[in-house]
Amino acid sequence: MTGPITPAKPTPGKVPTRVIPNEAGAAAEAAACLAGGGLVAFPTETVYGLGADATNATAVAKLYAAKGRPSFNPLIAHVIDLPAARRLAVFDATAERLAAKFWPGPLTLVLKKRTGCPVADLATAGLDSIAVRVPDHELAREIIKRLGHPVVAPSANRSGHVSPTTAKHVLDDLQGRVDLIIDGGPAAVGVESTIVALLDRPLLLRPGGLPRNEIRRVLGKDPDDAPASVMDPEALIAPGMMASHYAPRTTLRLNATDVKPGEALLAFGANLPKGTENAVRVLNLSPAGDLLEAAANLFSDLRTLDAAEATGIAVMKVPFEGLGEAINDRLARAAAPRDN
Repeated sequence: MTGPITPAKPTPGKVPTRVIPNEAGAAAEAAACLAGGGLVAFPTETVYGLGADATNATAVAKLYAAKGRPSFNPLIAHVIDLPAARRLAVFDATAERLAAKFWPGPLTLVLKKRTGCPVADLATAGLDSIAVRVPDHELAREIIKRLGHPVVAPSANRSGHVSPTTAKHVLDDLQGRVDLIIDGGPAAVGVESTIVALLDRPLLLRPGGLPRNEIRRVLGKDPDDAPASVMDPEALIAPGMMASHYAPRTTLRLNATDVKPGEALLAFGANLPKGTENAVRVLNLSPAGDLLEAAANLFSDLRTLDAAEATGIAVMKVPFEGLGEAINDRLARAAAPRDN
């Protein structure tokens, strides 16, 4: 860097973003911020990541809002080492070989999520799979170690913008949206991690910092390319991103203004619909009408109501503004007809 980066004065209503150098105490400060539900941008060997505590659904919702991400795409959980990854995901022999060879490093594995995985449902977009990686960057691993939790860390830029490889790139995109940026100089690799799914057969979901031929050497063959029809075009980090993938077993009825006999209710706001008193079960995404709180509760509430043995789930209208657009996107997917 040519000199210290000076953030502009904070705009009222925005977060005062601080930029600090990667010096003694930076990792501890970052971990403390994450533990308090804050957002921290820090360098990895690939690009700068925007970190949040992966176990804190509210912090994850804040991350989506900060990036301006149009939908709740699955996020990569960054962990300190392979044993930590095994606590989140189920590793078969192929996954073990790839992890042993390329971790720490720019390889993300998408695996079956382990029962009891502490990562928030919002971070995995309600899927039964999880994307995990061990970064090859001393500061990143020190932050994760000090926090003691997995850290989700998509690229630290506004959605649709070029991925950031310096702290200034991050500041240009996210000033007023994140709490802390650690300036660790330019990222070494400069492109995102390679993503390989191992849920059925090896699928290359995203080319990245680890070349395909390196993966071939371990697998003994090239991984298949994932068909575009099952991928989310925004993220390309999780398989099975068809509309029906988000559907619970129980049928959803959107924009409900009443609750029919036998239904459960997924509410939003203080004014509940007619027939609420007869609902099999009621969960409120946010009694206060807070879209951040609603986003944090969305997937866990859907899972809970799906287990309520109701004839259907009545879903109250959620505004389309801000995070409401992403919430409505996922609710529409959950209500979509299923392919049998």
